[in-house]
Amino acid sequence: MKTISIAFATAALGAFVIVGAASSHDMGGMDMSGSDIGAMDHSMSPNGMGGHMHMMEHHMRMTELRPSNAADEERAHQIVETLRGSIAKYRDYHVALAHGMRIFLPEIPQDVYHFTDYAETGNEYRGRFDIAHPGSILYTRDEAGNYTLVGAMYSAPPEATMDELDEIVPLSIARWHVHTNICLPNQLTIDDILRDNVGASWNNVPGMLPVADNPRAAELNHRYGFLADGRFGFEGKIYEANDCKAAGGHLVDQAFGWMVHVYPFSGDDLKVAFGMDVPKPIAVSNAAR
Repeated sequence: MKTISIAFATAALGAFVIVGAASSHDMGGMDMSGSDIGAMDHSMSPNGMGGHMHMMEHHMRMTELRPSNAADEERAHQIVETLRGSIAKYRDYHVALAHGMRIFLPEIPQDVYHFTDYAETGNEYRGRFDIAHPGSILYTRDEAGNYTLVGAMYSAPPEATMDELDEIVPLSIARWHVHTNICLPNQLTIDDILRDNVGASWNNVPGMLPVADNPRAAELNHRYGFLADGRFGFEGKIYEANDCKAAGGHLVDQAFGWMVHVYPFSGDDLKVAFGMDVPKPIAVSNAAR
């Protein structure tokens, strides 16, 4: 979906704000208590709470690993060391917000939360990469609402070649990924999602739970919008165009460009630092929320 490059370039120029500032800074409405989330069964769980195998099989395309070599390993270690120093200042997530970063879908439960600097991401989409200043900073969030810094994410244009990706983060070390086959309700677009609009304030958006069938449906629909019933979105059960159309949606072949996560605080094992799983941080702790 090459049009997303235009959106990021526009954001980089400051022409519009992709994600609403109010929702990014006001986290008081989030209730991630175990009793609230635990009461939801798998059939009605919103996206972002699990289903990684399903996501990787149907909603993610990854680069192939190239043969390992010493030069790539040395470069990867340099990336890890650079990030350890450059993003340590964001251990307190308030610093990231103060620097203008926006939280991607802050109300939706996720394994890792992206705090994105859209100007820096715009530079990455134009090929202006700075390893010390990644477009996104990555955090985990516990049930008490505390964010813990775990890593960073680099982005590249959707049309980037494998060699171009390799020049940024070596393909023998990391597997870049793109999000594919994303079913969205006809009323919503990828641009809406970037603006943190999941249709939660709308009525009868496809993907919401039938209110008559569940006593908590209205509450869940209000919080999660079209993600409430788990069929739509980045980890949704729908991944084919005909099924998406039948459900009242449209299929996005590829959302955003190429991405790669780096977890520099997980030790010196490059397989962990550039892996797909979110590791527990070793040397980073956060100030209380």
